[in-house]
Amino acid sequence: MEELDPDKLKGPGGLTLRQIHQQVKLSTARDDVDRTQNSSAPTVGWWRRFVRSIRNTKVKS
Repeated sequence: MEELDPDKLKGPGGLTLRQIHQQVKLSTARDDVDRTQNSSAPTVGWWRRFVRSIRNTKVKS
């Protein structure tokens, strides 16, 4: 069985399989960086914010 050369096989959009692989690696690395930068401050869900606002209004009244 002959080896399939990723530099000669074309995928969607006319890119070679090696180019697609490199693009996916770059995209994954960018996503990982974004995920680590954005996860430094935990987000508070809308339900918890709602409960806190109700609790704060009852205490002040």
